[in-house]
Amino acid sequence: MLGSKKSTASVSGKTTLVSSDTVILGDIRFSGVLDVEGLVQGNIVAQPGKDALVRVVDKGRVEGEIRAPSVVINGIVEGNVHATRHLELASKARVQGNVFYTLVEMAAGAEVNGALAHVAESDSAGAAQKEPAATGSGPGDNPAGLAVVSAKLD
Repeated sequence: MLGSKKSTASVSGKTTLVSSDTVILGDIRFSGVLDVEGLVQGNIVAQPGKDALVRVVDKGRVEGEIRAPSVVINGIVEGNVHATRHLELASKARVQGNVFYTLVEMAAGAEVNGALAHVAESDSAGAAQKEPAATGSGPGDNPAGLAVVSAKLD
């Protein structure tokens, strides 16, 4: 997890940093690694067919949807999260939205206020394409008719 020396999610390639005093207004499309220490007001989408990792650190914030193979959250996400390979929710993670994952790790203290839905790895690419885009309305949105869960591990 984020508190450990090595995260289980690793991606080779270039790293893009949204530093702590930076605000991005608009969507980000990327490959490689994206570290969010500041604020992103828009969707974060990994390029199809590319290996990618999004890390939202403890002071980072995303107000929009995240779609990537690997996602590590230790900050705040207000929007749906789609991790087609691996999702880590560290102890300071706060997610206001639905979470779609293939493999998930959740540390004590992490919070998810929305639906948790497992997606089979072979289905994850197709399901991610079919899922409607986030509208920014938050966990009250439940277009897939999933059971809504509010979870906090202590």
